[in-house]
Amino acid sequence: MTIPGIGPMISTAMVAAIGKGEAFDRGRDFAAWVGLVPRQFSTGGRTILGRITKRGSRYLRMLFVQAAKVIMMRPHRWSDFSFGPWLTEAIARMPRNKAAIALANKLARIAWSLLRHGTRFDAPKDAAMEAI
Repeated sequence: MTIPGIGPMISTAMVAAIGKGEAFDRGRDFAAWVGLVPRQFSTGGRTILGRITKRGSRYLRMLFVQAAKVIMMRPHRWSDFSFGPWLTEAIARMPRNKAAIALANKLARIAWSLLRHGTRFDAPKDAAMEAI
């Protein structure tokens, strides 16, 4: 619940769905399970990313997208977050709904990482290393 936009509803739904996140090797695997990563077509060393897959947990995907849209409604707070500069650049280069999905993807990956490794969001590196 230390992640911006993630409250008790999303955190309990996530823990109920995946436990401690040990079933996934990477954050991308969790985001793919939720359905927030683009479909990937690869051929000849060239990767083509399509639309989001919309497979997996519809409920968790909906919650992460809503959290992303809530964060996007308050641009004056973006500088408080570690992903603030990234979000500002994403809004400038892509449509708002596409940026919301990208932010939801980022939130899902961060949430999985915190759950899996037992750290806090934006914790100093010394505190993060002690938690592991």
